Amino acid sequence: MPFRTLDDFDPHGKRVLVRVDLNVPVSKGRVTDATRIEAHAPTIRALAEAGARVILLAHFGRPKGKVVEALSLAQVVPALVGATGLSVMFAEESGAFDVAQRIASMSDGDVMLLENIRMHPGEEANDPAFVAKLAALGDAYVNDAFSAAHRAHASTEGLARALPAYAGRLMAAELSALERALTAPERPVVAIVGGAKVSTKLDLLGNLIHKVDEIVIGGGMANTFLAAQGLPVGRSLCEHEMGGTAREILGKAAAAGCAIHLPKDIVVARAFEANAPHETLPADACPEDAMILDAGPETVAALAARFEAARTVVWNGPLGAFELPPFNAATDAAAKTVAALTEAGRLLSVAGGGDTVAALNVSGAAARFSYVSTAGGAFLEWLEGKTLPGVAALEA
Repeated sequence: MPFRTLDDFDPHGKRVLVRVDLNVPVSKGRVTDATRIEAHAPTIRALAEAGARVILLAHFGRPKGKVVEALSLAQVVPALVGATGLSVMFAEESGAFDVAQRIASMSDGDVMLLENIRMHPGEEANDPAFVAKLAALGDAYVNDAFSAAHRAHASTEGLARALPAYAGRLMAAELSALERALTAPERPVVAIVGGAKVSTKLDLLGNLIHKVDEIVIGGGMANTFLAAQGLPVGRSLCEHEMGGTAREILGKAAAAGCAIHLPKDIVVARAFEANAPHETLPADACPEDAMILDAGPETVAALAARFEAARTVVWNGPLGAFELPPFNAATDAAAKTVAALTEAGRLLSVAGGGDTVAALNVSGAAARFSYVSTAGGAFLEWLEGKTLPGVAALEA
């Protein structure tokens, strides 16, 4: 890899500033989903067990450079202890200005979490003076937060240029997976692109048609493409004003030799609610008073055949209204097919994005994919072909 990892330095006795992502859901002061925290545990344990003095930097919510008690990272400490199995000190002081003395008293193997880094205006501004104050607290810097790498902030980009910088275990795994999926993939490569709106995925589609062999379009996006071809979509979620753009994407994909797959059959209902009465129809037969909520079994079978022939699958976005059973059927079936082929060693499967992770968890297939990214915006920007400041700063 074009960047250094934990295997490239001896952290023993060193103060190591580690950027992690602890921006997790919290209810009544308790973490309700510790997935992101658990993903950082290997990096934190590896450094602590090697005798580093581990100083964790993270954000929580959007305090906009001010101290906001409700956004204190104190509430994630119990989950952090549970995930790592380590004792974790918390610096009640607001971040970097008042913690130097406490850090100086740390012993080898200790772990300390600093307060929400975004409570300092210098963080999001990537202020050089603030970067210098942070850098003075450590001897080395480790970025383990790919999910925040699309931000050019002090703790994600500035520190990587001020101290010897390394990728943590999670960051290295994420970059390795994305490298194998898009930069140097085994072909054929099939991308699944779903979600509500074409307008939010223009850059993604524009990049992927030159990177992959086939693109499966699902969710509300598929409705826009169907309508752009003159097919009825009834009361479905659809960006009718994007019809010209959808046709342009289809033309560019054809010129690039990238096949676009749209639903062959559809599952429609008159109400957007769980277990609403529904029927399966050809893709060109949506009634005026109905809405398309999922792809049908013919589409699912066709996708299974595409996955069977593929060597790499990249997934961003569900195929239907997965949060409302039974309109999760297409997403579930596709996910389970990809997972089975992955387990059989026939497929590299990489998925990411908030709704994608949720949909794969609903299907029970997430753990069987090659890699599921906990990042949201950073994963999407990588798929769009954009340079991520936090990653670029790590390059050797």
